[in-house]
Amino acid sequence: MASTQRVVKAVAGMVGILGLGVGLWAAMTPDEAQLKERIKDLPRSSPQQRAERRHLNAQVMATIKEAAETNENVARRTWPWHK
Repeated sequence: MASTQRVVKAVAGMVGILGLGVGLWAAMTPDEAQLKERIKDLPRSSPQQRAERRHLNAQVMATIKEAAETNENVARRTWPWHK
C-alpha cells in the first residue's frame, strides 16, 4: 500500500513539473503580432537588400551551372576569370 502511494506521488510530481514547464513555455511564446514586429526588425528585410541578395544568388547559380557544364576544375582558376 505504501509503495503504491509513493508511485502515485512520484507520477503526480512528474506530471506537475511537466505541466509547469509547458505552461511557462506557452506563456513565453510570442503571439502573431509580436512575430511580425520582430520580422520587420530583421536585417536584409528592405526591398533593396532583397534585390541585392537575389542578384548575388543568380550570379552564384550561373557560376555553378557553368562549373557543371565544363570538365575543367573551376576552383583552380585565377580570380577574376572570364570565358
